[in-house]
Amino acid sequence: MDERQRIEQLRKELHAHNYRYYVLNAPVIGDEEFDMLMHELQDLEARHPEMADANSPTQRVGSDISTEFRQVAHRYPMLSLANTYSEEDIRQWYESVSKGLAGEKFEVCCEMKYDGLSISLTYVDGRLEQAVTRGDGVQGDDVTRNVKTIRSIPLILPGQGYPHEFEIRGEILMPWESFERLNAEREKAEEPLFANPRNAASGTLKSLDSKVVAERQLDAYLYYLLGEQLPAEGHYENLQAARSWGFKISEGMKKASTVEEILDYIDYWDHERKNLPVATDGIVLKVNSLRQQRALGFTAKSPRWAIAYKFKAERECTRLLEVTYQVGRTGAVTPVANMEPVQLAGTTVRRATLNNEDFIRNFDLHLGDYVYVEKGGEIIPKIVGVDIDRRPIIAQPVQFIRHCPECGTRLVRYEGEAAWYCPNDTGCPPQIKGRIEHFIARKAMNIDSLGPETIDEYYRRGLIKNVADLYDIEVQQINGDGSRTKSAQRIVNGIQKSKEVPFERVVFALGIRFVGETSARLLARHFKTMDALMAAGLAELQEVEGIGEVMAASIIRYFHDEQNLRIIERLRSYGLQFALSAEQTMAASDKLKGQSVVISGVFQHHSRDEYKLIIEQNGGKNVGNISSKTSFILAGDNMGPSKLEKAKKLGIRIMSEAEFLEMVKDEG
Repeated sequence: MDERQRIEQLRKELHAHNYRYYVLNAPVIGDEEFDMLMHELQDLEARHPEMADANSPTQRVGSDISTEFRQVAHRYPMLSLANTYSEEDIRQWYESVSKGLAGEKFEVCCEMKYDGLSISLTYVDGRLEQAVTRGDGVQGDDVTRNVKTIRSIPLILPGQGYPHEFEIRGEILMPWESFERLNAEREKAEEPLFANPRNAASGTLKSLDSKVVAERQLDAYLYYLLGEQLPAEGHYENLQAARSWGFKISEGMKKASTVEEILDYIDYWDHERKNLPVATDGIVLKVNSLRQQRALGFTAKSPRWAIAYKFKAERECTRLLEVTYQVGRTGAVTPVANMEPVQLAGTTVRRATLNNEDFIRNFDLHLGDYVYVEKGGEIIPKIVGVDIDRRPIIAQPVQFIRHCPECGTRLVRYEGEAAWYCPNDTGCPPQIKGRIEHFIARKAMNIDSLGPETIDEYYRRGLIKNVADLYDIEVQQINGDGSRTKSAQRIVNGIQKSKEVPFERVVFALGIRFVGETSARLLARHFKTMDALMAAGLAELQEVEGIGEVMAASIIRYFHDEQNLRIIERLRSYGLQFALSAEQTMAASDKLKGQSVVISGVFQHHSRDEYKLIIEQNGGKNVGNISSKTSFILAGDNMGPSKLEKAKKLGIRIMSEAEFLEMVKDEG
């Protein structure tokens, strides 16, 4: 067997293993064996680029190449369903269907209403051709590249008997397990938490980095088949056929012939859904016969033959045992309610954030109170009320602490902010460890050989008290009894390699309050050196796009702290990048001086970030939004239609990649 034949064989095998694992939940090989096959295929494809295939199993890992989504018109409009919340509404809908069919008998297909992002998938000859979001129902975003990373969606159908071309619709979901892991990671990084899996799934699928989509392990359930040559006249029967073609179809579907059967189904799943691995928020009812669906037709907004029953938000009453306090990387102190365990939306809830002191006062919380905890659409547990009638006579009001629970320092509250802070940022353990964890993160110094557990260990052992101490660590200090020589060397090598990280990421790694990844990049490119940034005043900082008064004041406070200055000087002495590289700072020309440029689309010769740098090197300014002040748009392939329309309306020049490169090329 030659290498080309082996590539085809491996693709077929890996598609089959993906289907068994992600759809059937019945794998026949282990992870290690699967990875070996995948690596073999990757190596072979690298040697044979002429055999590139967009639907190869290797494409599921995603790419960090950013693209903008183009708008695609739906062949069949994706209308929303009318919602109902009561048994009476169900009965009225059932009666209206009966009248619409002039008393003809009909069946209703009952199925779960998954709480995710609607998607439409088009297949031609058994291969995934396009994936489009619902959008406004008439057109949506082409997210094919990202959808290909979702392993429960087949790229090539393993079954047979499917039409030449068809569309199948469903819901992109983030399973509870993936959601909780993602929020735990965001909490450690002190990033805003996703409120629910739906928001997390939507935000993930719209990411411009398909590698991020792949890492977050989305799932999908399909629930509606469209096309000219469907296998059956019944909706339920068509989905069973789709299951045999390799699609993930809910096992909970059921046909009902009476209202009572529908209500029994709703009652069963209102309780049983708590055991599902993904979020649901209701039940969808559809007239099963496609002929009868056509006869019933549509209103202006929704089909008459379908309706969605929404479950009531889950709420339970449990006892508030105590309030504890967490200190974050920035020193913000967050109160946490510790409660008697209660089951909500498929998980056991013991804790809920209380946000801040004002939240506690508004609810007049007392220790021992019976509190109402809710998830519903908002999956982060929250207290929504108090049963005052059950309050114990001896219950004491919750008093917000005035000293740091970790280091004992008196807390402060800055003007205009609801949170209390521990100002001891150089001596409070959670703040110190949090800043070090931020410093080593992938988007900062990218010291991937270290992790939170290792940081905690080194801190307890006295090896590190701040980020600069990392660069003093030696192999023998972390090798212990000599059994970890290789891992110790890998850690030290990773720390030393971080000295090559570019200046803009060093600025982000410092962990200056309010300065995120984008702000750090803007600051680095504007000031070009650490010394210039450190010396900048309030007005000069606010000249940088996106830097407001609050962030500017925070930057000044950071660089006026003696402890921070000592750490910065140590980092400088270790050789970290404290200035943009010569290539980045070299001014190519002033050909774009005074011009504001918007970049849109996908490019052949350079990445978007490279074009931003070229614009800056030639004296231009990068802007994100089109306005009357925009000089021109540098447009690649698949420029967003909304941007194109706005540019034409304002009479702004659209410049191609070739025209731009000709404009800025070196005449020397």
